[in-house]
Amino acid sequence: MSPLDDSAALAVDLRFDRPARTAGHSYPAFRAPKTKSAWTRAAGSGQAWAGHYRRLLWVTDAAVLCIVAIAAQLFRFGGNSSEIEVGRSGFDYGSLSVGIAVAWMTALGVYRSRDPRVVGIGTDEYKRVISATVTLLGVMAIAFLVFKVDVARGYFALAVPLGVGGLIASRWSMRQWLTRQRAYGHYLSRVVVLGSYKDVRYVVSQIQKKSGALYEVVGAALPPGDDRMSVAVGSAAVPVVSDTGSVVAAVKQLNADAVIVAGRVKGGSKFVQELGWKLEESRTELVLATGLTNVAGPRIRFRPVEGLPLMHVELPQYTGAKHVLKRMLDIVLSAGALLVLAPLFIVLAILIKRDSPGPVIFRQERIGRAGEKFMMYKFRSMVQTAEEDLAALMDRNEGAGVLFKLQNDPRVTRVGTWLRRYSLDELPQFWNVLRGDMSLVGPRPPLQREVDAYKSRVHRRLYIKPGLTGMWQINGRSELNWQDSVRLDLYYVENWSLAGDIIILWRTAKMMKNPVGAY
Repeated sequence: MSPLDDSAALAVDLRFDRPARTAGHSYPAFRAPKTKSAWTRAAGSGQAWAGHYRRLLWVTDAAVLCIVAIAAQLFRFGGNSSEIEVGRSGFDYGSLSVGIAVAWMTALGVYRSRDPRVVGIGTDEYKRVISATVTLLGVMAIAFLVFKVDVARGYFALAVPLGVGGLIASRWSMRQWLTRQRAYGHYLSRVVVLGSYKDVRYVVSQIQKKSGALYEVVGAALPPGDDRMSVAVGSAAVPVVSDTGSVVAAVKQLNADAVIVAGRVKGGSKFVQELGWKLEESRTELVLATGLTNVAGPRIRFRPVEGLPLMHVELPQYTGAKHVLKRMLDIVLSAGALLVLAPLFIVLAILIKRDSPGPVIFRQERIGRAGEKFMMYKFRSMVQTAEEDLAALMDRNEGAGVLFKLQNDPRVTRVGTWLRRYSLDELPQFWNVLRGDMSLVGPRPPLQREVDAYKSRVHRRLYIKPGLTGMWQINGRSELNWQDSVRLDLYYVENWSLAGDIIILWRTAKMMKNPVGAY
C-alpha cells in the first residue's frame, strides 16, 4: 500500500460535524480517528518517528563499528596485544580501535548521516556515510603524521573497507525495514498540501508514485472559492480540510507535521512568509515545491544575498571527470560480466539454435550519443523474418508514443518468450558497453525511426550514451506511457551520478528475479 492509499484509508475514518461545506466556505471540523490503528499511526509520525529511527541508526552504526574494530584487530594480530609507540609512551590496538570507533561515530554525526531529511530515501544518506569516512581517514592520517604514530597498514586495510561495507549494508537493511513499515502507514510524516487544485494534485501524485515516500498526505488546502471536497488522484481521494487562509487551524486539528506549498499561491512570498511565522508555534515544517522539473537536489544551491534567498541551479555536465569514471566503471564491469557469463552465453546459444532457424545473435542499428549510429547486439528472441513481418502488425501496436510493443507478439519464439521476460536477450550488449557504444546505465537505445519522431526536448536523451539498463527498466518498462518514459530518461540525463548508477544496477538485478513490464 502506498502512502497516499493509506492516507485515503484514513480519510474514510474522519468524522465531520456537517455533511458538506456551506456557501460561506466553512469546513467540517476534524475529529481524531477512533480506530486504534489510525490513532497509533498518528502518534508515531513526524518528529516522533524521526527521533526513534535516528536512535535505531545510532545503535546499528555503533554495533557495526565495534564488530569491525574487533574483526580487524583479530584478523591482523590474532590474540596478541601489539603496542603502538607514540613518543615515550605506548598504547595497544584495543585502545586505538575504541578511539577510531568513537571518532567514526562522531564523523557520521557531523555529516548528519542520520538526518530525517536524507534517511530512507535517495542516495544522499550513503554519500554522507562515505564522505564522513573519507574525511576521518584524512584527519587520522594528518594526526598520525604529526604525532609520529606508527600504525600497521594492514590494520587499516581491513578496518576501512569492512567499516564502509558494513555501514552501507546496515543502512540498506534498515531502509528495507523502514520501507516495509511505511507500507503499513508507520514512520511517515503527516502533511497537508496547499495550493491550486492542479498543483496539489500533481504533488500528491508524485508522492504516491515515489517508492518509500516520506509523507502521508492527510489533507489538502485549496484557494477560497474552490468548492471541491476532495482531490482525486488515481483511485485515491485526499479530503479538502481547509482553504489556504485557514490552513494553520486545520494543521493543528490534524496533528500534521508539515505543510507543502504546491506551486504559486495568492499573496506570493508574503503569504509564504506569514504562513511560516504562524506554523512556528506548532513546530510544523514548511516545505516549498519549487516547480522545477528534472532537477535533482545536488544541483540546487541556496545562497542568501542581503536577506534575499537565491536558488542556484547548476547546469548539467556532459563531459569531464565524472564521465571518465563512468567509462572506467563500464569497462571493468562489462569485461568482468563477459568473462563470468561466457558459459551461460554458450548454453543460451545452443537453446536458441535448436528452437528456431536463424542466427543466434540479432544485430540492429541503433542511435547512440550525439546521434551516432552503432550496431547493437542481442540474443535473437524472434523468428528470422521479424523485421519483414513488422509492417503487418503496426495496427496492433500497444506501445507508448513512438515505441512499438505488442504483449503477445506472434514473432517471438518459444525460447525468446522467457529470454525477454528475464532480460537475458540483452546480455550481449555487455559487448556494446565494452566497445564504448553504450553504457551500463543510460536512456533506452532508440531506433532511427523513433529519433525521427522525437520532439525538440526529447533529443536531449541523446546527450549521453544509451544504457543496458536505466530508469525506464526499473520503473515498469513497457508498462510506462511515453510521457513517463521521456520524463525518466531526461531526469537521468541531467542528474546522473555514479552512486545512482550503482543503485540502478542493483535494482535491475532485483527486477530480473521479479520482472515487471518485460515482454
